[in-house]
Amino acid sequence: MVLQRIMIAGLVALIVACVYRAPAPVVIPLSERPVGYLADVAPVLEARCVVCHSCYNAPCQLKLSSFEGLDRGGSKIPVYSGARLDDQAPTRLFTDARTTREWRAKGFHAVSKNTAAAGSDDSILMTLLDAKRRHPELSGTYHAEAEDLTCASDRDELAEFLAKHPDRGMPFGFPGISEYELETIGSWLQQGGAGPSPEQQARLTEPSRVAASEIEKWEAFLNHEDAKHAITARYLYEHFFLAHVNFKRVGPGEFYELVRSTTPSGQGVVPIPSVRPYDDPGVGRFYYRFRKIHSTIVHKTHIVVEFDDRTLARFRELFIDTPWLESSHGEVLDAETEANPFLVFAQIRPVSRYRFMLDHSEYFLRTFIRGPVCKGQIALNVVNDHFWVMFMDPAADASVTHPDFLTSQAANLRMPTELGSDGMLLETFTDEYRELYSRFYRAKTALYGRVTPEGLGLDAIWKGRRASDAPVLTIYRHFDSASVHKGVLGALPRTLWVVDYPQLERIYYNLVAGFDVFGNITHQVNVRRYMDFLRIEGEANFLNFLPKEERVPTLESWYVGHKALDNANAEAVLTERDTQMVYRTDSPKREFIERVVDEHILQSTGIAFDEINYLRADDPQPVMPEKFETHADFMSGLRALTVSGTGFIRHITASEANLALVRVRNFEGSDHLMSIVVNRWHDNVNSMFRETSRLDPSKDAIEFHHGSIGSYPNAFIDLEGSDLPDFFDLLANFDGSAAYQAKYERYFISRSDPRFWSVYDWFQQRFANADPLESGLYDLNRYMSEPHGLPNSGQLADDSARTRN
Repeated sequence: MVLQRIMIAGLVALIVACVYRAPAPVVIPLSERPVGYLADVAPVLEARCVVCHSCYNAPCQLKLSSFEGLDRGGSKIPVYSGARLDDQAPTRLFTDARTTREWRAKGFHAVSKNTAAAGSDDSILMTLLDAKRRHPELSGTYHAEAEDLTCASDRDELAEFLAKHPDRGMPFGFPGISEYELETIGSWLQQGGAGPSPEQQARLTEPSRVAASEIEKWEAFLNHEDAKHAITARYLYEHFFLAHVNFKRVGPGEFYELVRSTTPSGQGVVPIPSVRPYDDPGVGRFYYRFRKIHSTIVHKTHIVVEFDDRTLARFRELFIDTPWLESSHGEVLDAETEANPFLVFAQIRPVSRYRFMLDHSEYFLRTFIRGPVCKGQIALNVVNDHFWVMFMDPAADASVTHPDFLTSQAANLRMPTELGSDGMLLETFTDEYRELYSRFYRAKTALYGRVTPEGLGLDAIWKGRRASDAPVLTIYRHFDSASVHKGVLGALPRTLWVVDYPQLERIYYNLVAGFDVFGNITHQVNVRRYMDFLRIEGEANFLNFLPKEERVPTLESWYVGHKALDNANAEAVLTERDTQMVYRTDSPKREFIERVVDEHILQSTGIAFDEINYLRADDPQPVMPEKFETHADFMSGLRALTVSGTGFIRHITASEANLALVRVRNFEGSDHLMSIVVNRWHDNVNSMFRETSRLDPSKDAIEFHHGSIGSYPNAFIDLEGSDLPDFFDLLANFDGSAAYQAKYERYFISRSDPRFWSVYDWFQQRFANADPLESGLYDLNRYMSEPHGLPNSGQLADDSARTRN
């Protein structure tokens, strides 16, 4: 039988070789100068390739953000697979293998290997780049994660693919790279395709002098051998393992990751490849180390934390100088217990843990969105398109002021991540964690009933401690990507959250520390289901500040067609506990958030309602001006476009039309960058299935923001300042007619537009100049799929089925 299969496989290969003849090697003019990877090739890859090849969702897992990724090559095994019954081995670059040979053993194939004669190249990389040069035309639609992409491991497979899809060379679905760029890569491969020299690699990976002195200080703190420092270091590592740490003395541009290593300070970092940060490291002594990040920084995974002496002093204050609830210890626990931070860190006072998380509130919410899945997909169809998040003040959080409460509730605070990455399929349908959650929520409600029977007032909302704090945050969902922003951006959202300590910690351990992107369907579904409970808890926390008679109607308005009270515990929502808030208007939700922003939070945080999108109750309804002669006229025009159901979004309902970056040239003396955000209306987000049945395009709305929003632009728009009235007309009155189609094609840059790369370069450079600390490369995996013209109206259903895990 085995021999028969081998013969059949050989016959198939022979037929394929005959039918699909391998492309001829690409002829490359030999360069007379040496071509280096760092000086010549890396800039081309960064400018034209990393925009799609940088994370788990990179086609074929081909990461081109470093030489190590290019050398590793591609894989036929997709990372995103929401239907797999078994988990799969992780393939994290720089972690799960250290040599090319080890990656080949894991199924990765070379893409830059050249076996052709001098003056030509037959590598997969050059063949695909040359295919675009030979067939630059674009047709059909282009989705970087489409199932009909190739992950060809050899020239025969590539020949078969290109014979069927000759127009699918690289860059996939975009204009080709320039002849100079093509020749640069080809010449480098002709000269051997060597990576950085040892001296260059050392400069890439070794800390600068100033950073080295900072690292020495921080590693001494984290690796102090007493038990109190050890458990503190573990807590900090489990919460910062995704951070891009910037030492403020060093300045922007140099970032580090905190890892567990088998080697001590002063030696090369050898990371421990555990799947989760709380997994047993499997070694005796290990050390917390800082490893320099030398891959190209991409915005979708760039979650920055700044460290300096004040940060270190704050950690000492919270965790070392503050007495603990019990003598410090660091005993080894079983795997399920390790997944429960309320048990593992019970010895640390909850108030210290919560104040630490509040100090970094923006970072932690960003980890939910940009975390281990690159695009936050597991966390997205569980939330609305736009909402604001506030936090309970530590002095008002009863679970913090009564620390024995969390210890007594530790069993009810268990999360499905304790099952690991490979749970049994039957565990997908269990209601065990729903019941555990319900027990905890009922207990928490009873605690507040005893501690504050009169309810909570404005002082229960955390106001911030420093100017850099983010006591209120905005979350935008852009269908299958999302972004987090300090402050209250946009119009008044439907839903608001108030997050307390146990909720914040559970969201983090459910979606970030405990989530495995390589896990099976049981793991992914259970994480998503549990997040439903946590979302409603944040909403219910907010509702408790409203008048009692407003709570249930408000909740029901957020869950049209769904009985949210089943998940929210009706007895908790319908509690007789009062609120200390005294309202003066008949719009308590609006009044509450306006009092929080206008009167309560620290003014030094700079948080205020934005001038374009937020309308107060007594503001006049915006009207499109007849003339555009002053700055005020243009601001009025933008405000008028924020009304729900404007022409453009009424007709364009595709999932890929949610986020656009706009360049306005020569407006008031300079070029301006703005973002257009489309917020899609969901009747409710309480189910992971049939999302499109709960959408209502007539209630979708546009928002406008100065600067750059998001990591995944769906469109670039380029226009002159003098074109703004015409552009406003397009957005307000688009009706699908030929005249408006022509306007669309004039301003929107399609993926086939010859100007595409120059337009992209401007946006990328503008972003980098405006924010050198937080910026990174945009990702183009979500760019409009149509090579010409408008995205297909009604495309949302197809896209939802295609992209949703």
